[in-house]
Amino acid sequence: RDFWGRTGRIENESSGSGIIVGQNEAELLVVTNNHVISDAQTLTVQFIDSSIAEAQLKGSNSSVDLAVIAVPLSSISEQTKAMIAVANLGDSNSLRVGEAVIAIGNSLGYGQSVTTGVVSALNREVTVDNITNELIQTDAAINPGNSGGALLNVKGELIGINSIKFAASEVEGMGYAIPISSAKPIIDELMNRATKVRVGENDSSYLGVSGLSVTKQISEAYNMPVGFYINEVYQGSAADNAGIKRGDIITAFDGEKVTSQEDLTDLMQYYAAGTTVVVTVQSGVGGIYQEREVTVVLGRKAAEG
Repeated sequence: RDFWGRTGRIENESSGSGIIVGQNEAELLVVTNNHVISDAQTLTVQFIDSSIAEAQLKGSNSSVDLAVIAVPLSSISEQTKAMIAVANLGDSNSLRVGEAVIAIGNSLGYGQSVTTGVVSALNREVTVDNITNELIQTDAAINPGNSGGALLNVKGELIGINSIKFAASEVEGMGYAIPISSAKPIIDELMNRATKVRVGENDSSYLGVSGLSVTKQISEAYNMPVGFYINEVYQGSAADNAGIKRGDIITAFDGEKVTSQEDLTDLMQYYAAGTTVVVTVQSGVGGIYQEREVTVVLGRKAAEG
């Protein structure tokens, strides 16, 4: 909003990296970091030959910073198909400290770059946004734009997925990657979800709640389910009409797991107002949480005045 009360939106482009991890009958499947695509209105993929194709979200998991996007095979030329391949997955559990690694990605948005280094540490616990993950630490340079790119062993096998989200800007020579052995089950699950198409702004849906994320650490400390804790339900909203209450914890939305507020926000971008969905909540009864499913007709968010 400017001085005169006018509202507007500024659109910016950002870039990251991705790895081809699979293909089905109609789509090429690419894994990247969730933070690379989470705020995107549109997604495009540029291949090694500089050809570009539009993509759609397959699924994402913000707690481990992973997402899978899908590119229609019909939009990829035969020439491009001949130049790309599905990555060979290695075993990050067999890595040793000091082992040589290669980081590949779209560093600083300039195009493909390659850096080398060694495994500096394994199972390094790194906490971001109150969520702790065990990562591979490497001294291979991982710069902005490398997020979602490949960390390879000397055999060319994928052993990690680079993530600048976990890097400390004040420390040089300390990059992190998500181990492929722990990422693979999550990637497999994301690959098998239905492809999502983001709804237009005029059709955006509204649940009508506010709250905060129940992280793994909070869950363990207070014996609460991981999810999105509701501290307010707005009167007359979709959530209110469906019987969702203050103190409930949303753990799934339309069958997809919710581990944070970000998860819920990201999911709702693909559901239009008026859509009927099943929301899974945990309700505290006498200090014990019980699961229930609530059918919600999503509302429409009021336009900003």
